[in-house]
Amino acid sequence: MTDVQVHETLRLAGLDAEAEIRIDRWGIPHIRTANEKDLFFVQGFNAARDRLWQLDLWRKRGLGLLAADFGPGYLAQDHAARHFLYRGDMAKEWVSYAPDTQAICTAFAAGINAYVALCEADPERLPPEFALFGTRPSRWQPSDVVRIRSHALTRNGISEILRANIMALADAETDLLRFELDPPVSPKPEEGISLADIPLAATRLFKLATAAVTFDKARLAASLDDVWTWTEVTDLGDIVQAIAEEGSNNWAVHGSRTKTGRPILASDPHRAHAVPSLRYLVHLEAPGLNAIGTGEPTAPGISLGHNDRTAFGLTIFGADQEDVYVYETKDGDPECYRYGDGWEKIIRIKESFAVKGHPEQTLTLSFTRHGPILHENPKIRQVIAMRSVWLSPGSAAYLGSLSYMRSRSVQAFSQTLGCWGTPSVNHVSADIDGNIGWFTAGFTPVRRNWEGLLPVPGHGSHEWDGFLPAEQLPRAYNPADGFVASANEMNLPADRDPKAPSIGHEWAEVSRAQRIKSVLRADPEHTLAASMALQTDVHSRPAATICAVLQEVAGRQPLDDRGERAARLFAGWDYRLEAASAAAALFEVWWMKHLRPALLARFAPNPTVRQLLLPGDVDRMLALLGDPGTLWDVSERDAMLLSTLSAGFADCENRLGADPAAWRWGDMHRALFEHATSHIKTKEATDDPDDWNVGPLPLGGSRSTPMHAGYRMGDFGVNAGASVRLVMDVGDWDNSVCINAPGQSGDPRSTHYGDLADPWSKGEYVPLLYSDVRVTQETIHRITLLPA
Repeated sequence: MTDVQVHETLRLAGLDAEAEIRIDRWGIPHIRTANEKDLFFVQGFNAARDRLWQLDLWRKRGLGLLAADFGPGYLAQDHAARHFLYRGDMAKEWVSYAPDTQAICTAFAAGINAYVALCEADPERLPPEFALFGTRPSRWQPSDVVRIRSHALTRNGISEILRANIMALADAETDLLRFELDPPVSPKPEEGISLADIPLAATRLFKLATAAVTFDKARLAASLDDVWTWTEVTDLGDIVQAIAEEGSNNWAVHGSRTKTGRPILASDPHRAHAVPSLRYLVHLEAPGLNAIGTGEPTAPGISLGHNDRTAFGLTIFGADQEDVYVYETKDGDPECYRYGDGWEKIIRIKESFAVKGHPEQTLTLSFTRHGPILHENPKIRQVIAMRSVWLSPGSAAYLGSLSYMRSRSVQAFSQTLGCWGTPSVNHVSADIDGNIGWFTAGFTPVRRNWEGLLPVPGHGSHEWDGFLPAEQLPRAYNPADGFVASANEMNLPADRDPKAPSIGHEWAEVSRAQRIKSVLRADPEHTLAASMALQTDVHSRPAATICAVLQEVAGRQPLDDRGERAARLFAGWDYRLEAASAAAALFEVWWMKHLRPALLARFAPNPTVRQLLLPGDVDRMLALLGDPGTLWDVSERDAMLLSTLSAGFADCENRLGADPAAWRWGDMHRALFEHATSHIKTKEATDDPDDWNVGPLPLGGSRSTPMHAGYRMGDFGVNAGASVRLVMDVGDWDNSVCINAPGQSGDPRSTHYGDLADPWSKGEYVPLLYSDVRVTQETIHRITLLPA
């Protein structure tokens, strides 16, 4: 038993009855209240207690209020963000997720505001970032929780614009090196659309609206003359790679295939790494509800976890939720665009923006009937806009969980999914009666006459015909295999009617999914430990595939000295990208820095096109290497393998030293959880300018392993992976485990700011405690809350 080290009592206006927060030694808060209104009030209060800077920055980014705190360098981002706010009927919005959504969000926002008020009375509680910038947290409105859409994941508007550019410079076959299409389809431009007239500049508004907030001295010092210089997010390769790095794993194993006879459910969502973590673990208990798990700290409830009867997890499902429209404007009147047999006015909305150190600025937001205008070109009388499900009621990210987190069974869980709008996901669920299920969900537009892969005319010929009903999306209940699993792969049923409306054609590479399913299929007595091992599995399908081809090539022709030494290093290797592995270091340097670029150069000789293809479709590239077919000569393939292998070996010598025995993948592949302020802090501002960063930590894996560990191509620094991991013993809940990297708290002064990073990097877990007895045993900090 752990002794309670801190016990404090606070009085809060807005609280109806006594409540408590018990924080265990891993930083997980266990909230208990007398009623549900107080439960979500305290959840908001507690989220602010641990994550106030994160919450405040998230709100200001989403509402387009950054420039008020940080100056003109953030005005363009504010302008972009406001284009993607929900502006529709709030009455429809509130009832889209659960009947009591408005009451829940009202209580949640009031709880955040109660902590802001506490900080005003006791400024020592404010996270230190506020002092660094000289800012203060703002109060929330209930609608702030739902109106901000731009932090969610959707697709594929940016991809449509990239495909148009690639096809204009090359062809659709070349674009398959960026995204292989499945189900297969040959995209063709619609009549009246010139792909060469779709500029890359049309991606800027959306990318800026969805970008994280960054700080550097030049941006903070920007003047009003500099506003529109701060519109580029990053270079093209990094943008596309960031999209490719998003992913997740989940599975549910039926009790007939577990050692205990109880289902096991595992879920580990993957996102860009950050400090504080994107997600937050919390336990919510009130009469009628007892749920524990994780979600984003800016939203009430939980989206992954369990209640007393049902567990649930999710991964991204590749439904296409966006379309890009191209309009002809009226000759002599660029304010009108063609629609149907007539012309419609562009909607221009003037909004005011507060700007630190300057008078309030007025900027114009522009829309067509379909959505925000991304680009205007009066010279060719063209406007480009985006339609997104974000503009529809019910599209706030993850809020559909307010219905399903209270489900009493897998079947009941599935019946709530009409309330789930974004992001489009693969849900898995399991209940204490032994049932398991897989259910895809998310608003999926019905396109009657196109596939959604290229920009289309905006004059009315290509309109959505509502959304597919939730029950018509793919799903399975207690399948014969005895398990369900997903990892963002193409998982549309093989027998789906090819004439049915398109759901999506762009998916993550199949490597993680294949590995997960093969391991589960081979394990008739699955255990919690086996699920933990699978979540942290670093087996690389690209390594196994490419090394097999290399072995075949080496068997029929001689290798040079470096090639021979490389082959010896690969001999007997199990294709696991362990942090301590020399073979893993060599393979990743060879594959990603030499073989992959050579392959892209062979099939995309135009360097501009090559840049647009990055990071490249792994499945397509492995197919080209494994089976050249008629696309290229085997001898050319062989020569490329051997020449790039020698170059990769020499590269490793330069990076890691002359002795291959001393090479370690983790010496290059390291996770650094970098605080947003790390580029502006100075010795004058803090004792150690790096003390708000966590790491770097050596890490195994890659974007192709079940333990997703995506990295920057420039320096192999890990920048994406599991933000949180959960493995749940369905029915014996106290056996469940979790990890949240780098820690639960967002306050750099807290012991829980980075305490979970080291165990996370080693594949370790901490208990996800549920019973009152176990929570009491491990409580180290108790907060008693009383009505004011």
